[in-house]
Amino acid sequence: MARYTGPVCRLCRREGIKLYLKGDRCYSDKCPLVRRPYAPGQHGQVKRKLSEYGLQLREKQKAKRIYGVLERQFRNYFEKAERMKGVTGENLLILLERRLDNVVYRLGFASSRAQARQLVRHGHFTVNGRKVDIPSYLVRPGDKIAVKDKSRELPLFKELAAAAAVHTPPAWLKVDPEKMEGEVLALPTRDQIDVPVQEHLIVELYSK
Repeated sequence: MARYTGPVCRLCRREGIKLYLKGDRCYSDKCPLVRRPYAPGQHGQVKRKLSEYGLQLREKQKAKRIYGVLERQFRNYFEKAERMKGVTGENLLILLERRLDNVVYRLGFASSRAQARQLVRHGHFTVNGRKVDIPSYLVRPGDKIAVKDKSRELPLFKELAAAAAVHTPPAWLKVDPEKMEGEVLALPTRDQIDVPVQEHLIVELYSK
């Protein structure tokens, strides 16, 4: 399972915005982006004007880091989005939103996408009653995602259940925090995806 294993707060500083990769820490004063609001590295405080290619690259990197995917997998998502009907950039974001780890995060069953990815890999979730431990699994309308019965007794999931009770999922999802279950009501639309990404720049980058 290929994934980024370095310091994630460094990624937020590089992009200049909060990507919310560390859960609750991102909402506190301990967030490194609050303390050091400039890019990491020796020349991080030097402001440079980005070229057209630089702007496109930054948008692609931002999207990859938000959803926790690496280059080859991200490129595969783009190629799949190109083959789908509709706007390629929107299709790309919809595919990324449909990942099981993202849906677990959106339902409030994890404090970050990284935690959701780990919990899925450890087999704590079922889809339509069957265990699924593949974070990239693409959900469909009508799918029901639930925490396994044995997992619900773990202290971590009791904490997550309390957090899910006050969490508001996007309109395309429905959650029952008491049963630790959720349902995919429909595919997300672009206005329901709140990630700060200009997807048309990613399309322009890959179209060169």
